[in-house]
Amino acid sequence: MIDHIAIPVSDIDASKEFYTRALAPLDYVLIMEHGISGAGFGRDNKPNFWIQASEDTSSIHIAFSSANRATVDKFYQAALDAGGIDNGAPGVRGEYHPSYYGAFVKDLDGNNIEAVCHTPE
Repeated sequence: MIDHIAIPVSDIDASKEFYTRALAPLDYVLIMEHGISGAGFGRDNKPNFWIQASEDTSSIHIAFSSANRATVDKFYQAALDAGGIDNGAPGVRGEYHPSYYGAFVKDLDGNNIEAVCHTPE
């Protein structure tokens, strides 16, 4: 089980705004900021997703778990509204499994951010 993950971002303030808006439908909030570690988002007062200012912003992929398909849709729209770029509209991705419902957005640094629901409709 993963305890937390951190990704590099080129503009910490812009990325805090992006993730605050994009992750709100998934009930992720900005929990804390730390001078070395960056900004930590999560649920239940546990920051498990961190963004850190860095000059090296190599692209990565992160998938956030969603309780239902409607929340995946809300994540997708919130991320686009926050300045993200479409990388795969919400829908079933049968190549993974019949109930895999996901949406993909590139964040401000080109990272592939996904929300996914694994339960049947």
